[in-house]
Amino acid sequence: MSPLPLDASAPSPKDRFVTVYGRNPVLAALDDPALTVDKVLLAEGARGPHVAEILASARGRGVSVQRVSAERVKKLAGNGKQDQGVCADVVAPRMRTVAAALAAGLTGPVLVLDGVTTPANVGMILRTATAAGFAGIVVPRRGVAAIDPLVVKASAGVAFAAPILKCATASEAVHALAEAGFRVVGLDSHATTSLYAAHLPGRTAYVLGGETAGVSPEVGAQVDTWLAIPLSAGVESLNVAAAAAVLCFEVVRPGRG
Repeated sequence: MSPLPLDASAPSPKDRFVTVYGRNPVLAALDDPALTVDKVLLAEGARGPHVAEILASARGRGVSVQRVSAERVKKLAGNGKQDQGVCADVVAPRMRTVAAALAAGLTGPVLVLDGVTTPANVGMILRTATAAGFAGIVVPRRGVAAIDPLVVKASAGVAFAAPILKCATASEAVHALAEAGFRVVGLDSHATTSLYAAHLPGRTAYVLGGETAGVSPEVGAQVDTWLAIPLSAGVESLNVAAAAAVLCFEVVRPGRG
């Protein structure tokens, strides 16, 4: 079955915001003058000193606070065990949909996450790709760890400003990028072509697969070229975040492309 066209899935509010949950992360976001908090949602039964601090900080920043049911907070936070009855939508100024980025003339390079489910890995990848100057990092709404406080912490706060591209699935994103003329390259430790020997043009989407399963069959079927990072001493593979660091800085190395 061919991938769905990019406009087949409805846009999500999470394509504009990073939702943080828990009393300390929400308070930290409100207290950071570099961040714009769109709104805070508090469970109706939430009380205590931390809640008072959040209300005071939100009032001082002119941020709307909405009292909602505890179930509503759990649903929006996506983590019923750690939301502590509060979440906040923080504006991510460089976050947009894949469709919007392509319409605006996205040129690449782009990183596509496919099945990367460990929040620490997603956070470190966001930090690395942003530091390397990648034009976009595709973080699908399904199949990849959501951008939550764990991801933000692992990125050392870079997740708020990273050029994140949103879509429903990695397969959908790769299909759209290929249709727009991007070459699709997948990383695989068993590939016969070395990353260091490959031609890496700017309009390329690089796919990183999950920690255990690698690139999914749906995405793999759309890959034009497979590359491997050469490894020594019998080491079979790298952690996906480590592989992302090697890849990103090799792609932008002077003289490449």
